[in-house]
Amino acid sequence: MILFTDYLLIDLLIYFGAVTLLVPPFTNIKDNLPTLGTEEVLFATCTAAGSKPPAEVRWLTGALGDNVRSTTNSTHYDNNTTTTVSSLFGVPTREINGHQVQCVISGDSLSREETLPFTIQVYFSPTEVNIRVISEDSFECVTEAKPNANFTWSRSGQSLLESSVKVDGAKLQLLSLTSDLNGLYQCEASNTYGSKRDQLYVHVASGACSAAWALLGVLIFLNIVGAAVWYFYTHEDQRRMFRLFWQRVPTNEPAINSAAQQEQQQMEQSL
Repeated sequence: MILFTDYLLIDLLIYFGAVTLLVPPFTNIKDNLPTLGTEEVLFATCTAAGSKPPAEVRWLTGALGDNVRSTTNSTHYDNNTTTTVSSLFGVPTREINGHQVQCVISGDSLSREETLPFTIQVYFSPTEVNIRVISEDSFECVTEAKPNANFTWSRSGQSLLESSVKVDGAKLQLLSLTSDLNGLYQCEASNTYGSKRDQLYVHVASGACSAAWALLGVLIFLNIVGAAVWYFYTHEDQRRMFRLFWQRVPTNEPAINSAAQQEQQQMEQSL
């Protein structure tokens, strides 16, 4: 990038009859789009083109240290200008992905140093894909990729009906828990560097709600019976009243014997 001050410097040198004409460079950084791997590759190139005299190009790599290295080459042209290219190399790992570096360009043709920031981007296809259960009717496809993955949901042997399921990117939601949604579901994650997939079998038991209500009713009944038994056996006065009640209730057999005795007495009196 050529600044206004650089042109002003050129004009002043010409005006005062300077012997050497200074030409500031055109500068840029080019990303080489490295993909994940274990071998050293080119990360980026920083260029200072068409300068007079030649510009100096160097990298500031900060904490990366020996994890990266650089090389610099210059090309001279007949019009006495020079293009200088500095290349940055390293192994494209997950750890180096996202680190920031700077390309610094300096020289007599520039009124001040020019600094170009650059973020190392390591590109890779989706890693292991997993379907995560959010709730009994919602699922999410999870993976890591650079650039970010696109997600596609499908059902083995059948199409996904909009009236039965809802797809929102990586998420799948079953709109009704019915047995006709039973089946094998697949999530595919993909980007320009590759794709991977995972599968999940969904099974919704028919009558699940009825069974749940029946079980709830049984539990409530058992709780009531248990509470009554506990109350009876923990209260002495209630047990005593219960025993007296059964002692006072006359049985049918004594009543029958009493009636027979009265009849016998009447017969004896008549004689």
